[in-house]
Amino acid sequence: MKYHFFLLLVLFSVFGFSQKSKIDLKNIEKSLKNPDSPYNYEKLIFKYKGYPKSLDSIETQYLYYGRNFRDDKVSTLDDSFKELADAFKQDNFEECIKLGKVLYDKDPTNLDILLVLLRAYDSMKDGNNFMHHLNQFRSLTEGIKNSGDGASEKTAYLVNSVGDEYILLNILNIGKDYVRGSKIAKDGMFDIWEKDGHKLYIKILYLNL
Repeated sequence: MKYHFFLLLVLFSVFGFSQKSKIDLKNIEKSLKNPDSPYNYEKLIFKYKGYPKSLDSIETQYLYYGRNFRDDKVSTLDDSFKELADAFKQDNFEECIKLGKVLYDKDPTNLDILLVLLRAYDSMKDGNNFMHHLNQFRSLTEGIKNSGDGASEKTAYLVNSVGDEYILLNILNIGKDYVRGSKIAKDGMFDIWEKDGHKLYIKILYLNL
């Protein structure tokens, strides 16, 4: 499902220039499951749900990439998400909020779910919930932006899914005039987006292969 929301044009007009950090997926998996770690999932998700602005870039990366190691993820192929998508297509925003809140409780760092809720809360003029989820969305996507610079395979941006890749492309203002090439990687797939000799590398993680 593709999202072309107006808000993607305005959410990311200002981004801080944070230091890029190397993503250590094995350490993320270990830390999230360790109750004594400062990056334990329950500790991080508590901050994320309560006050997302308090999360630093490392914490948001642990939450975002840590989704790969959870068993309660919501997939866009799930019937529950398809029902949410249908409500969205019909502009039934009350139903979007009802269904979206259930899926959010199950998978709170899912960018697809957050986008639907943002659009629904904006349409319903619910500024408080809109801003809360906007801060969550910004935190997670800034974590993606800080995963690399996209200049090479070694410094490629890392995303969890093709859907998240297209969200990132919107943020980076990479449009249809770019040509995509793909290359298989050990634990994922590189998409190379090229225009006028300029290449942008994005790696989609497939850790279960």
